[in-house]
Amino acid sequence: MPRRNRPRGPRQPDAAPRPLGSGFGFARTETAPDGDWLVRTVPASQAQKEYRCPGCDHEIRAGVSHVVAWPADEYGTVRDRRHWHTGCWNGRKRSGKGFGLR
Repeated sequence: MPRRNRPRGPRQPDAAPRPLGSGFGFARTETAPDGDWLVRTVPASQAQKEYRCPGCDHEIRAGVSHVVAWPADEYGTVRDRRHWHTGCWNGRKRSGKGFGLR
């Protein structure tokens, strides 16, 4: 008899709704002066497009690892996501750049 690959019991509903973007990989929550942000690291192997970093206003080229950040509130949408150089994201609190993107 063939093996069964799916659970046999009824599916349990999730305890809490998942945050926006959680289906695209692990997103961590970071707190900043302008609120809470969901942040996901994009490895170089998955970085296939070019973006403009809001921290330094330079290009993030395809194939360069970086981070994607978006507001952690219930109103965060795909349009609110911003792609940052990892160094720019980590240094934004010291420089004061990048806040007020909402």
